Amino acid sequence: MPPQLQGAAQPQEGPGDAADALHILHTLIKPQHGEERWATISWKTDLTQARLQAAAEGKPILLWEMDGHPLGCT
Repeated sequence: MPPQLQGAAQPQEGPGDAADALHILHTLIKPQHGEERWATISWKTDLTQARLQAAAEGKPILLWEMDGHPLGCT
């Protein structure tokens, strides 16, 4: 310990501190109310069906397409 810190009060970490910090962090990074509005959309998995519905309603199509494993695992 450096001489300037000798005798100074050192922070002590109790057994619940790490769990409390993890809980706070989890709360901060978890999607909050209203942040997952994309999940409320009735997504179509059939492009032909989506095109017909979009044409009938006069709306555009958002095409979310990707190749490979959705988590990037190969």
